[in-house]
Amino acid sequence: MSVNKRLEALGIVLPKPLGAGALYTPVKQSGTTLYVSGQIPLVDGKPAYTGKVGNERTLEEAQQAARICIYNMLSAVQDYVKDLDKVKGVLKIFGLVQSDNGFDKQHLVINVASQILIDVFGDEGWHARSAVGTNQLPMNVTVEIEGIFELK
Repeated sequence: MSVNKRLEALGIVLPKPLGAGALYTPVKQSGTTLYVSGQIPLVDGKPAYTGKVGNERTLEEAQQAARICIYNMLSAVQDYVKDLDKVKGVLKIFGLVQSDNGFDKQHLVINVASQILIDVFGDEGWHARSAVGTNQLPMNVTVEIEGIFELK
């Protein structure tokens, strides 16, 4: 099944690509590898989730933030390659979760993003991954995720 058909079956409508918010490019290609800059939970140009998980945000809210990050990432990749069926698979994602002291479930936050990629790309969606807690993220967002994809 094509990636676009999987997105449709999953009820996922990708947002408009965000573009760069500073001095970087959203996607950089080297050979058949795409490096996707960190994506944050922006909706209509504004942070949808800010604050630390474990204090200001719940686990479920952080998971929703991760979902938005991955949708934004897929949108950036689609904008770059024009057709997500050109993607062979996902190599790695790196997730950062703005966390309060004592919050140790960053892996559960980023699991949501991983599951979406597996659902969208099938077996080629399985990837290496890091899920890290941090004390602060740009614009006080709750989650940021970057990725590495391989093209066919």
